[in-house]
Amino acid sequence: MLPYPPAPRTELTEELHGHPVADPYRTLEDAADPATAAWSAAQDELFAAAREGWRHLGELEGRVRQLLATGMTTAPQVHGAREFNLRARPDQDLPALYVAEGGRSRVVFDPAALDPSGATLLEDWSVSPAGDKVAVQTSSGGTEDSELRVLCVATGALLDGPIDRVRRSTLAWLPGGEAFYYVRRLPPELNPGEERYHRRVWLHRLGTDPAGDALVFGAGRPAEQHYSVATDGRLLTVTATAGASPRTDVFAAVLAEAPYGRPVLRPVQQGVDAATTARPYGGALYLATHRDAPRGRIELADPVTGERRVLLPEQDDAVLEDFAVLDGPELPRPLLLATHTRHAISEISVHCLRTGERLGAVGLPGAGTVGPLRPRQEPGHELWFAYADHVTPSRPLHYDARTGRTTERAAPEGSPRTSVQVRQVVYPGLDGTPVHMFLVSPTGGPDRPRPTVVTGYGGFGARMVPGYAAQAVAWAEAGGVYAFTCLRGGGEEGDGWHRAGRREHKQQTFDDLHAAADWLTAQGWAARVGLVGSSNGGLTVGAALTQRPERYAAVVCLAPLLDMVRYEHSGLGPSWRDEYGSAAVPAELAWLLSYSPYHAVRPGTAYPAVLLGVADGDTRVDPLHARKMCAALQHATTGAGPVLLRQERGVGHGRRGVAATAALLADQLAFLAEYLR
Repeated sequence: MLPYPPAPRTELTEELHGHPVADPYRTLEDAADPATAAWSAAQDELFAAAREGWRHLGELEGRVRQLLATGMTTAPQVHGAREFNLRARPDQDLPALYVAEGGRSRVVFDPAALDPSGATLLEDWSVSPAGDKVAVQTSSGGTEDSELRVLCVATGALLDGPIDRVRRSTLAWLPGGEAFYYVRRLPPELNPGEERYHRRVWLHRLGTDPAGDALVFGAGRPAEQHYSVATDGRLLTVTATAGASPRTDVFAAVLAEAPYGRPVLRPVQQGVDAATTARPYGGALYLATHRDAPRGRIELADPVTGERRVLLPEQDDAVLEDFAVLDGPELPRPLLLATHTRHAISEISVHCLRTGERLGAVGLPGAGTVGPLRPRQEPGHELWFAYADHVTPSRPLHYDARTGRTTERAAPEGSPRTSVQVRQVVYPGLDGTPVHMFLVSPTGGPDRPRPTVVTGYGGFGARMVPGYAAQAVAWAEAGGVYAFTCLRGGGEEGDGWHRAGRREHKQQTFDDLHAAADWLTAQGWAARVGLVGSSNGGLTVGAALTQRPERYAAVVCLAPLLDMVRYEHSGLGPSWRDEYGSAAVPAELAWLLSYSPYHAVRPGTAYPAVLLGVADGDTRVDPLHARKMCAALQHATTGAGPVLLRQERGVGHGRRGVAATAALLADQLAFLAEYLR
């Protein structure tokens, strides 16, 4: 065993609703505390020393960098003769925003020009209806706290901003492109300690001080609510969601009825326990909703009366993901295109917009995932979308409804070749429920037991769908198996699948992960098994390693939630009460204590090798969770494998550049290779 740095430990125990709750490493919650800083520095030295001994790091890092050197070309947004998309060369760390027009393309905005250090990311962007302006949102240091700027597309000149206190806000441009609705937090001094909450919907007019923006929506509503805005120039929609809950309130306004700064927003849906997306188009209001449809359906709603009718019914075995309308004059009738996932694999169907009748399907390259459907800004007959799978980097595709043909627009500049195989399997959960899983392996079959990595998420209704996975390809090329499992708590099988793994049912997520490991071993795929999980997936693997430490040889736990008694006191924790429960409620505290990984660590237990990873710019999940868990495991374990803490600076929970991504993936794989072989 390694000599671990001593951690500041106390005998703190609190009585919560009759439960004695120990918290010996509470001091490590404060990153600025000198004792925490010294301990963290010692952990950096320990990690660096251990990393030096990883025998396969060099070859794995080299291959991961090759696999990630693909470049990027996203599906375009088309406004008249202009096409906008993100692009990056294979040697470029971060993408830039381009516009193509008349056969020529040029950069509209490059975050590297704003910040040559590479610490600034382009979080989001939105083009005005006429395509003459673009609003870009950038953040620095991984914080995801964005500033919004409006640029002239023709010249790149700054027209407005920066506007702070936005976080990847949706924008709803008004006709003419001189104003937009957006979401911005209140000034932090108004609500000390709650600076990341208290969002509002505002109307901003270009060239004016944002301090004078008209308040449109949000006053008097709960602080944790998230808002989204959309408009087609005739209708304005606002959706309100309580944190990360699967409940959406929908409001709509007819813009011609009142001044833009005082739209008459009427409720279309309130107090309904159903996630819903609102999309105005051509003066009509379309809803993609789980109301009375756990797998989703499309409805047409009256924005004034709220009356609704079903346009596209729910499917029995596929989950609605997205939709788009094509109604150009070139078409014999207007069309509705809908993306569904069937057991996590995408398909796009074509329907009559008026009746919902199925007319056909859009051809796809394989069993993968498609991104958002992007029709022209104006009525047309074509749309664009991205496609990717586990071994295929994302690439833009074009669909022409006149011919029914799908064509590839631009292959990635770098397209590494591989011979690894992908196979989807079904295994029984511990309760017998069928669970789907993707396996990336050298041969596509259980030819012999191999070092196997299992990853899953299992939370917030998020889908574990196929996407380009350089780490899985590199692992399989090196002789291993990499498994992506669709755990309950996710949304791969609809809203019911999500609800089966949340709140009092959270243990079901962990049971599905245990069942995956058991099945892979029993079927001859796996020799030793390791786990990888990030964010909520970090909670998942953290619970797994404390519940069955003898089952796993190594665990990589990234940006994790691990202290489930105090998760509400940091990061975006208050937004997640509906997903996990609250320690302030006696019954819900009992749920949380039943699996909270930090509180499940037991001295004298032989835990597997554990690599915890955090980033100092993470504003969603505070690194304090990993610090406390690291100290607890180092104090408790009698296992032969190490407990290590990997701490990154200048990045956060979300997007990162190619170089930082490659380094993180290589470290994960090298650590796993050390203890699974």
